[in-house]
Amino acid sequence: MLSRYHPVVAAESSGQLTMLLQRLSLRAGLPPSPRTQRTTIFPRLAKALTQVGLARANSNSFTHRGELRKAKRIVVKLGSAVVTRGDECGLALGRLASVVEQVAMLQNQGREMMIVTSGAVAFGKQRLRHEILLSQSVRQALHSGQNQIKDMSVPVLEARACAAAGQSGLMALYEAMFTQYSTCTAQVLVTNLDFHDDQKRRNLNSTLQELLRMNIVPIINTNDAVVPPPEPNSDLQGVISIKDNDSLAARLAVEMKADLLIALSDVEGLYDSPPGTDDAKLIDIFYPGDQLSITYGTKSRVGIGGMEAKVKAALWALQGGTSVVIANGTHPKVTGHVITDIVEGKKVGTFFSEVKPAGPTMEQQTEMARNSGRTLAALHPEQRGEIICHLANLLVEKKEEILAANKMDMDLAVNAGQLSSALLNRLSLSPAKLNSLAIGLRQIALASQDSVGRVLRRTRVAHNLELEQITVPIGVLLVIFEARPDCLPQVSALAIASGNALLAKGGKEAANTNRILHELTQEALDIHGVKEAVQLVSTREEVEDLCRLDEMIDLIIPRGSSQLVKNIQSAAKGIPVLGHSEGICHVYIDSEAAIDKVIKIVRDSKCDYPAACNAMETLLVHRDILRTPLFDQIIDMLRTEQVKIHAGPRFASNLTFSPSEVKSLRTEYGDLECCIEVVDSMQEAIDHIHRYGSSHTDVIVTENEDTAERFLQQLDSACVFWNVSSRFADGYRFGLGAEVGISTARIHARGPVGLEGLLTTKWVLRGDGHTAADFSEQGTMEYLHDNLPVTQPQPRQIAAQSEE
Repeated sequence: MLSRYHPVVAAESSGQLTMLLQRLSLRAGLPPSPRTQRTTIFPRLAKALTQVGLARANSNSFTHRGELRKAKRIVVKLGSAVVTRGDECGLALGRLASVVEQVAMLQNQGREMMIVTSGAVAFGKQRLRHEILLSQSVRQALHSGQNQIKDMSVPVLEARACAAAGQSGLMALYEAMFTQYSTCTAQVLVTNLDFHDDQKRRNLNSTLQELLRMNIVPIINTNDAVVPPPEPNSDLQGVISIKDNDSLAARLAVEMKADLLIALSDVEGLYDSPPGTDDAKLIDIFYPGDQLSITYGTKSRVGIGGMEAKVKAALWALQGGTSVVIANGTHPKVTGHVITDIVEGKKVGTFFSEVKPAGPTMEQQTEMARNSGRTLAALHPEQRGEIICHLANLLVEKKEEILAANKMDMDLAVNAGQLSSALLNRLSLSPAKLNSLAIGLRQIALASQDSVGRVLRRTRVAHNLELEQITVPIGVLLVIFEARPDCLPQVSALAIASGNALLAKGGKEAANTNRILHELTQEALDIHGVKEAVQLVSTREEVEDLCRLDEMIDLIIPRGSSQLVKNIQSAAKGIPVLGHSEGICHVYIDSEAAIDKVIKIVRDSKCDYPAACNAMETLLVHRDILRTPLFDQIIDMLRTEQVKIHAGPRFASNLTFSPSEVKSLRTEYGDLECCIEVVDSMQEAIDHIHRYGSSHTDVIVTENEDTAERFLQQLDSACVFWNVSSRFADGYRFGLGAEVGISTARIHARGPVGLEGLLTTKWVLRGDGHTAADFSEQGTMEYLHDNLPVTQPQPRQIAAQSEE
């Protein structure tokens, strides 16, 4: 029984014991060397355990951001730059109020919150300056102009005096703010000496434990009124000296066995070089040992710490078992939710972790994809076609391996019982699906021959000055898809054909299938040395975090449920999103429709693949068809196909015993369900679709050509069909080879988006020393703007490739 609870007995290997002893050394204030462990730690182990109260056997920090949601005890450190105003005299009340609100919210969730705060000196400086100005001679104040009063010389104020004057006011402010949320606070002032005295440490620990037990938020600060200035290099081995609030927060976090330390400053997090310098990159996750690759900048405008001190404190806390995040607490757009975002596991600031992931980070994958994608775009079109054809062949040759992996995913999904029948259909692969995929990929390979670098327009601007508009890749695509593994080879082929780099984020339900399909994709890419151009993102990043990489990703294409698309459109603030949020497709049966066509089209539109976004969701019926044999045949067919019918309001009013009335006419069922509604005319059908549809795909069934043409011209949807099933709204059926999705957007691409939708253009101007001044009133040249015949510079591209 002892081994279950005692941390030493529970360490089963010498490696585990060594790591445990190092952590015990830290908490006990002992040097963690092996010799010390042999000669000192064992005899003093009982005392050390008593001093620091090591009750939990597992003091490991969290290994990834998602685990931060489990944090129970949290220390929030507020740097001087967060608490004080820009003029360093007085507090930033707005920022402070938002911090208090977040801390109170987390406290009310049942977490134990502690605050390590700066600000006493700044608050005291404001008070003392005010008192000094008031104590000036009344005569001087009366006979001086306003500007002179502002410029009155104020003696340099000693920091300890400012701290003494500001502590009470700072605490009163915190108390008043927390009272608004029915949260009680308590002030705790400490000095470095309090941590060197065993009795004082025990007293401090006991006090804080009791305050947390009573649901009180301790607000802790160094007692700057009496604290001596920090001595350089005064840290004991394995013990961090309390030189500033960074070290104080780290020491308290370890002493109190906190799960998380959030250090807020005036920078976004830790950068690999000073922020603001060229190529400085924010580090998402920092690991021990990486500090040698960091170049530190200057300290913040206030405070005595700096980023180097923060990193040192963070690593010390991390080694003591506390997770750490350094983030910006001054940014006006994020301050109001920065703390709660961190606790929710969102990608904010720099997260310190002891465990390095096996593979590259999301940012590293994006960088690899972009670099390899540029090489891919420079390949000859025939080479890109060869890659796609090779991938098509691999889908057929390796189908047994693919289907075996897919069966594993299907078995896991069925046993979990969390996927609907519609999603299970999307997840499932078959030999027929793989053959169809291979055929579509070969179509893409043919279409790719004249995609990248195609000249769209040539203009002679002036003599020896020619302008061309040519097609180029968009850059880096992020495609997010749910339980639909067939999407991976489709979008990979389209990205390859268009010269784009691709990040594919698949649903965890298809993890095994996606993995083998990605391996085959990279095998095909490797025949021309661009293996890294397509990356499978399998890290723990949330979709919202991926959507924040606006400097690395050029276009997001979501493929999945309407809720997924809506979430991505909401999260992607700085990245364009190509897609549709819903597929509410209509089929309108006109009064002059042919019976045989109606039955075929309605059956196929609803029943062929109900989960597809181009499946019919609402059937609009002209009033003249009600109570006719045609209408009876439609109802009989839907019942035979086991389609559940929901009645629209007008349809329900015409029936004595109607099906369940629809809750909303804007419903995408994605299953064997549909709504039936009655309209009085073709124009009313158009109005209904414009009001309740999603501008995806809508169909008219009629034998009247004039009626059909008016419907096709007036209806504002991405796809409008006459006497055709809605299921034809598909890139493969359109001859595009495949599609990355169907867009209902108004710009760039609309409808099924294939190869052309993944290209943009650039302008190339070739001259001979021309300047804008040449065309001014005093210049010697004039514009011609002659349209020239378009020619494709294929030989020049081949020559350039052969030279490489």
